[in-house]
Amino acid sequence: MPGYQVKHQTVTIGGWDYAICSLLDNQQYSDPQGTAHDTGMGESGWPLFGQVWPSARVLALAMDSHAIAGKRILEIGAGLALASLVMHRREADVTVTDWHPLTETFLNTNLLANQLPPLPYQPGNWAVDDADGASGLGQFDLIVGSDVLYERQQPEQLARFIDQHALPGAEVIIVDPDRGNRSAFGKAMAALGWNLTMTSAAKTQESGEAYKGRFLTFTRMLR
Repeated sequence: MPGYQVKHQTVTIGGWDYAICSLLDNQQYSDPQGTAHDTGMGESGWPLFGQVWPSARVLALAMDSHAIAGKRILEIGAGLALASLVMHRREADVTVTDWHPLTETFLNTNLLANQLPPLPYQPGNWAVDDADGASGLGQFDLIVGSDVLYERQQPEQLARFIDQHALPGAEVIIVDPDRGNRSAFGKAMAALGWNLTMTSAAKTQESGEAYKGRFLTFTRMLR
């Protein structure tokens, strides 16, 4: 993988070991074709997709036991797509989406490393209105994501993206490490007709490391 360094680690979720190739650290950067730059991604934000973040571990553990049978599932802002790997092992119908140009490359590498078959992947830019379904992404019964509220403009963009790709009876689960944009996201979702149930995540990760964050679970408001 030219232009940046990687590392290989084992991440244990629900008693299962997953071989994960990630960026060596958050100082890596390589955009020789300007692909990331053209989407508005700066140098500091480029490596964020390639780390195994605490919230991703928390979401992955939740998806190790969540009811997924018969559901069409979308992981948004997936990064290394750890939750999707967990659900894929459980034979779920999962689609991965992220706007980083290397997400698909790392996804395929990690699928091979874990002897899992291919997963559907589509680039997803929340800033682009897809009300007419031009992306072909479709709609889903369950939409999940972790640590996706780190930019001020994201709450409204993400709420609109979710609403466009959610089936009428869909459930949305976001793991948020208590970032400041959570309130704005909740208001944006409420304006689109979603109810929020907020619960505290476990105070420690499965690895034993401390974690401070919440599960944001959204369902459609009854009319």
